[in-house]
Amino acid sequence: MTLAPPARTTASPYQSYVYAYPHKTAYRPLPDRPALRDLWADEPKDALSLYLHIPFCEVRCGFCNLFTRIGAPEGLTGAYLDALDRQAGAVREALGDGGRFATAAFGGGTPTFLTAAELTRLCDIAEHRMGADLRAVPLSVEASPATATADRLQVLAERGTTRLSLGVQSFVDTEARSAVRPQRRADVESALSRVRDARIPVLNIDLIYGIDGQTERTWRHSLDAALAWRPEELYLYPLYVRPLTGLGRRAAPGADPAWDEQRLRLYRAGRDHLLAQGYVQQSMRMFRRADAPQQGADDYACQTDGMIGLGCGARSYTSGLHYSFDYAVDMHEIRGIVDDYVSRPADDFARAEIGRRVDADEARRRHLLQSLLQADGLTHADYRARFGTAPADHFGPELARFADRDWLTDDGLVLRLTPEGLAHSDAIGPELFSPAVRSAMAAYERK
Repeated sequence: MTLAPPARTTASPYQSYVYAYPHKTAYRPLPDRPALRDLWADEPKDALSLYLHIPFCEVRCGFCNLFTRIGAPEGLTGAYLDALDRQAGAVREALGDGGRFATAAFGGGTPTFLTAAELTRLCDIAEHRMGADLRAVPLSVEASPATATADRLQVLAERGTTRLSLGVQSFVDTEARSAVRPQRRADVESALSRVRDARIPVLNIDLIYGIDGQTERTWRHSLDAALAWRPEELYLYPLYVRPLTGLGRRAAPGADPAWDEQRLRLYRAGRDHLLAQGYVQQSMRMFRRADAPQQGADDYACQTDGMIGLGCGARSYTSGLHYSFDYAVDMHEIRGIVDDYVSRPADDFARAEIGRRVDADEARRRHLLQSLLQADGLTHADYRARFGTAPADHFGPELARFADRDWLTDDGLVLRLTPEGLAHSDAIGPELFSPAVRSAMAAYERK
């Protein structure tokens, strides 16, 4: 995620991780503050995704620009859960009796920053307030090695967690310190042992390439250390240095072709190694063990219409509006937003206040992005069923450019990125942003 508008040039393969479109920096205050009851009245609500956001971490990694704060004064996590409960009540009332959830996820931040008792309460909010049957749907939870304790994992396993994602980033202690993520490999290995003991069906391990001082040898070392645990999934992330982050405050501005080449080289080495070890590539970042159980929609179905987000860092999606609360990266600003959230009465949560309308063109772009950046690609039949015409009728020049670069193939049935196309996903995605979204992102004032 980047706070600057993505450039049209493809000089760098690392322009922006498109995990959601439109990006949150394109959101603006909604003057009419529409009522959630009206927004959801005519929406399909039989297979919603539920996301609960916990904006707390024990440390802030140097690369992180997620909406999270370091630590919590006494009483704040309890007050946050109180507010989450109030919001859940308001949202459930707005959905009426028709809301049914097909997937659930707890993210952040670090959900396992909460104590075991607080995690129990979080699950209760999802189940008793929102009506999600956590034991019957895929439930994914993010954790850090330091907070993946046995008591917390026991709660998550008992409440139906099917996927636990552990942010490791590197098994090399010096690389972890370089990324401003203080941890020891011994502690990481202990955490992985506890996760396996909890018997959560799917373990995902996040790793990062492009860290200062990292080599192909040390990258292979981290990959093999992760593979020793036979994780059902692995995510390989390129390192980004973003504004207002710990690494961003140290970095020299401007492009760095040598770093781009290093990241591409490490990506290809990691991809090829995982493919040789029996993993299947799902996207640029995601690799799943061939015999792993399917978890439903990948990446928390973040791009799918029908997302209910609870918490001050969560987004919600209807077909015509994406909405959330205020967004920031700076720690002081985040603390202010969290404090504002916990002070709100229930009625405040019954309306959308910051967001972006999604018109027909943006809906087409969003669908193209969410499909094309997956290894399975975009079927012509699916696009035609949704939008009444072929993808090239709306995006002919862009698709032709990708094909000219040998990034895209089209057999008449499926538009699919080539291996090099997948490698350049972070350049392809931003090229598909609309002029209006680019303009809004360019005008966003960082905070």
